[in-house]
Amino acid sequence: MDRRKTWLFAITILAALSLLVAACGGAAPPAPTEAPAPTEAPASAPTEAPAEPTEAPTEAPAEPTEAPTEPTEAPAEATEPAASAGGQLEIFSWWTNPGEADGLAALFDIYQQQNPGVEIINATVSGGAGTNAKTVLVTRMQGGDPPDSFQVHAGQELIGTWVVADKMEPITELFEEEGWNEVMPQTLLDQITYNGEIYSVPVNIHRSNVLWYNKQIFEENNLEPPTTIDEFFQVAEALQAAGVTPLAVGGKDKFETPHLFESVLLATFGPDDYAQLFQDPAMWEDPRVQEAAETAQRMLEYANEDRASLSWADAAQTVLDGKAAMTIMGDWAEGYFLGKGAVPNEDFGWVAAPGTDGVFMWLSDSFGLPVGAPNRDNAVAWLRVLGSREGQDAFNPKKGSIPARTDPDLSLYDEYLQWSIEQFASNALAPSVVHGAAANEAYMSAYGNALNVFAADLDVDSLLQSLLDASADLQG
Repeated sequence: MDRRKTWLFAITILAALSLLVAACGGAAPPAPTEAPAPTEAPASAPTEAPAEPTEAPTEAPAEPTEAPTEPTEAPAEATEPAASAGGQLEIFSWWTNPGEADGLAALFDIYQQQNPGVEIINATVSGGAGTNAKTVLVTRMQGGDPPDSFQVHAGQELIGTWVVADKMEPITELFEEEGWNEVMPQTLLDQITYNGEIYSVPVNIHRSNVLWYNKQIFEENNLEPPTTIDEFFQVAEALQAAGVTPLAVGGKDKFETPHLFESVLLATFGPDDYAQLFQDPAMWEDPRVQEAAETAQRMLEYANEDRASLSWADAAQTVLDGKAAMTIMGDWAEGYFLGKGAVPNEDFGWVAAPGTDGVFMWLSDSFGLPVGAPNRDNAVAWLRVLGSREGQDAFNPKKGSIPARTDPDLSLYDEYLQWSIEQFASNALAPSVVHGAAANEAYMSAYGNALNVFAADLDVDSLLQSLLDASADLQG
């Protein structure tokens, strides 16, 4: 009996000690491998742990508003961002060319510094303006297999394609937490807002209507870059007489001629009536549409004949190589030139596309939060990087775009980009149709198809009918 009492006493003492240790937090329950999905909060926990376990973090995942009283309910204390615990982040984009790929890599570097345990899956699909990527994305989204975040143009491409279809989570509270509402222009905020909620983070602003030219060719031929449509044809005639291809145009990516034509429409209609083209289908019966089509036909007669086999980047390269004198392309071309080691205002120059001086035709690349994102917390941490000043100042100088934020470090931006920042602030603004700002995806597709057929046959009458037919897909 004495020995049995001794054992019972020892067991009792051990049990009491284990309870005391547990109550003091010496053996906390294991943390879950994945944090619960927050309903509104950002993906990662705060970078600093709360001072006391009983105080809820200011940006915690969705949990009770009062700290739980039982230790088994409390989250494990974090000494570093929650995302550093691991997991993956799949980012879907079409940034594969020099400049754009460099900018994306800069964003990944910042993300991994802040979230060192996360494996980034760079799910890029090549093809300018997302012509191939969008097809893949639609298949994935409809099949219930969304990436964690994907590139989408701010405006109707975002709203009309994904938001109205209830495929995106609103991120309005994230904007308020980060103060982005105060450092992004209202014009841009309007393009990512639907029914009072914000749905994506713009990482940049691009200019669509830019004419890029080879400075050496222009100097050797005593030419000035054209600023009007009439001047364009005068310069093109002189270049052709000198044995130089005047205009480089691609076609392989299926957006190049549609891109050229939107600048011609802007030059022909002016910014106000140009915008009306995508709000009032009857505008496509305006005789100025025929004028624009005839201008584009004539411009393509001065272009390279092999355009169907060249991408926009290939066409830009012919300008850099001196095989062609000019190309009309968005300012991602500058990112491409920089990626090839070219120097702004030495190897290449720029002006607004002929007839569009004083108007900034804009578009914006943005990323949102898909409903059902597999790694939601990591995706929200990605959005925080995109909207930050650090992220935008790392990305845009490489991409050839200007920041969506109005408070950049201007010393990081080259001569072209500083000019573009000033132009955006002072010019009239017009939305790009090819790049998702002006019209919905159905119209963009019909418009693009019409212009790609035109690029091959240069049939004005057929183009006019196709554009009129396409107008049925416009909203409103």
